[in-house]
Amino acid sequence: MYRRAFRAAFPATVPVLMGYLAIGMAFGLMLQAIGYNFIWAFFMSLTIYAGSGQYLGVELLGTAATLGSVALLTFIINFRHLVYGLSMLEKFKGMGPRKLYMIFSLTDETYALLSSARVPERVDPHAYYFAIAVLDHCYWIAGSVIGSVAGALLGFDTTGIDFAMTALFIVIAVDQWNAYRAHLPALLGFGVTVVSLLLLGADAMLIPALCAIIAILLLLRARLDVQGEAAQKEDV
Repeated sequence: MYRRAFRAAFPATVPVLMGYLAIGMAFGLMLQAIGYNFIWAFFMSLTIYAGSGQYLGVELLGTAATLGSVALLTFIINFRHLVYGLSMLEKFKGMGPRKLYMIFSLTDETYALLSSARVPERVDPHAYYFAIAVLDHCYWIAGSVIGSVAGALLGFDTTGIDFAMTALFIVIAVDQWNAYRAHLPALLGFGVTVVSLLLLGADAMLIPALCAIIAILLLLRARLDVQGEAAQKEDV
């Protein structure tokens, strides 16, 4: 069952493979630059597995931040995953113990794949979702370790390398825009984020913007569901 699921899931995860190797290597290089070797890169990627959170972790480790600061900033950065989890409740139903790993491994990129996943015939859906999550996690670990080892052996100037994460987010956003005919959620997210940025500034805009987006999407849920069903019928 799992062999078939992993074979089917691999082609779908190739874009994430390319992206995670790149931004994982960037994280490994940055971590090596502040004095933490590939062992740290491996275990951070294995147990934390939060791209933007790990990039933030490099800065926090480099400045010897307090545990309180680490907790608060990590919560702010990863608050968006509450939204992801709510939308995955139906897909994760009935997965048993695997659900715990699926919750842990729900990164932006994995969420993008799962939310638009079309399970191939004769493949168990839950095994397919699990395979996507495991493969993406392995890609991130591999990229982190490769970057850390390369940084130790060759030496790199890591100035500006953290933009790799932003670049990957842009690619994902464009892919999601092209994959769905209903663009209202994306436009709402963009508009609310810009307004929040202008009103509150870059340091305070994230959580209010996410809360506002959630509230608006909940209010418009019935309309969005109708649009989604109509689009599916047109595709068929």
